Amino acid sequence: MNKTDSLVRLSDGLPKAELHLHIEGTLEPEMVFRLAKKNTIDLPFSSVEELAGRYDFENLQSFLDIYYLACAVLRTEQDFYELTWAYLRQCQLENIVHTEIFFDPQSHTGRGIPFSVVIDGIHRALRQAETELGISSRLIMCFLRHLPVESAFATWRQAEPYLDRIHGVGLDSGERNFPPRLFTGVFARAREAGLETVAHAGEEGPPAYIQQALDWLQVSRIDHGVRIVEDEALLQAVAAHQIPLTMCPLSNTRLRVCPAMQQHPLLKLLERGLLVTVNSDDPAYFGGYLNANFSALIEALEPSREQLVQLAKNGFTASFMDEGSKSRWIEKIDAAGVG
Repeated sequence: MNKTDSLVRLSDGLPKAELHLHIEGTLEPEMVFRLAKKNTIDLPFSSVEELAGRYDFENLQSFLDIYYLACAVLRTEQDFYELTWAYLRQCQLENIVHTEIFFDPQSHTGRGIPFSVVIDGIHRALRQAETELGISSRLIMCFLRHLPVESAFATWRQAEPYLDRIHGVGLDSGERNFPPRLFTGVFARAREAGLETVAHAGEEGPPAYIQQALDWLQVSRIDHGVRIVEDEALLQAVAAHQIPLTMCPLSNTRLRVCPAMQQHPLLKLLERGLLVTVNSDDPAYFGGYLNANFSALIEALEPSREQLVQLAKNGFTASFMDEGSKSRWIEKIDAAGVG
C-alpha cells in the first residue's frame, strides 16, 4: 500500500464530525427525478444524465440556479425525511458520527411549503439517526442573503415555535453584494433566544465580509473563509481566537473559488494555527461527500498523518457538541491515529 492509499484509509476510518452541510445540497439527481415523478412536477431536463451534466459550474450563482430549481421537487414531510435520511445513511458509511446540518426554509416557504413540513421531516430523520445509527446532530437554520432582510425576520417568526429543534442560525446563498451587516438585527434576535450563530463569508465575498460576520453578527464560526489569506491581520486574529473555518475543498474547486485543489489554502492555514475543518458543503453537486473531500486533499496537498488526525479532531473541537462528548471523540481519534 502506497502512502496516499494509506492516508486515505486512515481518513476514511477516523471518526468525523461534519459542520458545513446543506441538506438540500445532498439531493442527488436520481432523487430529483424520483420525487418529481411522485409529486407530478415537470423538470426542464429529460434524464438524470442531462441534469448531472449541468453540474459544470462557472461560479456560485450558476450552481445556485440549479440548486433552487431542484429544491422544487421537495413538497411533503416525507420528502424532507427521505432526503435527510439518505444523507445520514451516507454518514454511517463514512464514519461521520456527528453532523451539523444547514437547512434553507425560505427555499421552500417561498413556494408555499409550510415551515412545519420542512422541519418535521428533517427532524424525524435526525432523531431516528440518533437512536438507530448513533449519529448525533445539530440543526442550523440559514437565512438567504439574496432575499430582503424582512424575509429573514418573517422566517424567524415562523421558526419561533420550533426553537427547541434548532440549535443555531446561519447566512448563505449568493455572497457578492450582500454583506453580513445587513442581517445584524435578525442575528441579534437569534442570539437573544440562545442560539449559536455562524455565517458564510469569504467564499466569493472579500475578507471584509469575514470581519463583518465577526463584528456585526458575532458569529462563533466562519463557513468557508477561503479569502482570509488576503488579509494578514485578520488571519492572525482568527488564529489567535481559534475561530473555526468550516472549509469545503471540492466545493471551492468546482465553483472556481480556488483554481485547483493544489492551490487550496486549507493546509497552509492549518500550519498557521487556524482551526480549520473539512466538510462537503453540497456533495450531490460538487463531486463527493466528506471522505471524498479528504481524499482529494490527500492526493493534491499530501498532508502528513498528523495533519489528517488534527483535521479530524478539529471537526469535533469546532462543533456545538457538549465538551464531554468532544473530549471522548477526540480521545478516540488519537487512539485510531496511532500507528
